Amino acid sequence: MLLEGQVAIVTGAGRGIGRAIAKRFAAEGASVVLAARTAAEIDAVAREIGAAGGKAVPITADVAQIADCGRIVKAARDAFGTVHILVNNAGIYGPVRPVEQIDPAEWDEVMAVNLRGAFQLSALVLPQMYAQKSGVILNVVSAAAKAAYQWGGAYAASKAGLIGLTHTLAAEGARKGVRVNAISPGPVLETDMSRRLRGELANFRGGDSAAIGEQMAQGTLQGRPQTADEIASTAFFLASDLASAITGQTVNVDGGIVFY
Repeated sequence: MLLEGQVAIVTGAGRGIGRAIAKRFAAEGASVVLAARTAAEIDAVAREIGAAGGKAVPITADVAQIADCGRIVKAARDAFGTVHILVNNAGIYGPVRPVEQIDPAEWDEVMAVNLRGAFQLSALVLPQMYAQKSGVILNVVSAAAKAAYQWGGAYAASKAGLIGLTHTLAAEGARKGVRVNAISPGPVLETDMSRRLRGELANFRGGDSAAIGEQMAQGTLQGRPQTADEIASTAFFLASDLASAITGQTVNVDGGIVFY
């Protein structure tokens, strides 16, 4: 188990990609702090991990709230002493409309969850990572940050900003033992976010949400969606010493959509 003895915080851990990452990390020996807004979901994931012989602590929190970010990090330290890995996965899609129809409050909400939360949590864990001369931060972004799609301006901008933050954190932490990378998934159709997005696209432009999902899948070279487990496998690799020479990168796990 390549994450034996490691302590990981995973945000948005109650379902989808976050749940898959948390379960994979626990299976590889990490003690996992599960953070999300819905208590029932993270409690269920904690039970799944415990039943499989792993260690997990759930904490109900909203990464858009600065105080909640502090509570997440405190919970990790109280339970396990330190933090070795931070996975900034929590995210919302936000409004599915042209930019000129987006309300500034909607824009700010997406930025607070997707970008400011990652900044705040990173700032909170970095001093201890620097002191222990080791640490990994993984930011979950999106192919939307690199490819041109309509009607998702707030989401795309927040994820592009998160790539920029990834580069800066990697530059600042590289000589201090901290690696920082991003994972850029393509269409993971099994997630609640994807289902809601397809439904809103169907409402906005017309059409069937299932057909929209098929179009998304066919937009990849492989002609299929990605799975949450495939994203989790990439997260495990990047968090482990197998990726000890990799930092400042955005790893595309998108079946062949973008190539930089």
